[in-house]
Amino acid sequence: MTTESPFCIIKLMERYQILPHPADLKIKVFGKDKKELFLNALFALGQNQKPEIEKPEKKVKRKIKIESPDISALLVDFLSEVLYLSQTKKEVYFGANFKKFSDQKLEAEIFGKKVERFGEDIKAVTYHGLEIAKKDNLWEATILFDI
Repeated sequence: MTTESPFCIIKLMERYQILPHPADLKIKVFGKDKKELFLNALFALGQNQKPEIEKPEKKVKRKIKIESPDISALLVDFLSEVLYLSQTKKEVYFGANFKKFSDQKLEAEIFGKKVERFGEDIKAVTYHGLEIAKKDNLWEATILFDI
């Protein structure tokens, strides 16, 4: 008889999937709640910019405040602000600490690193095909990035 830890059996939830799209970057993001959904969308954006991190690594953090009419607009506005900061500051962000979070407002400190260059030029976050829904106790968002 073997004694396996029950933790070995649990499969970790994936943060996001890349979906097929002929010209742009389309992703489906997952989260157990809306905050985790936004965190995983931030992480997916950062990874898909394919950053070349500066050596030695320099950690950065920025404060952001976003106000939008609804949760869908809030997600697009959040990712658009992160993308803007990323491009203008030459930084990539992989984490956030939300100070305030609702369907219309968020205040957060985002964390990341300085980059030499990006391997992928993500130009914009779009509303095209944007979907946010709760399915089987899991939040999902489908997001299309213009590349």
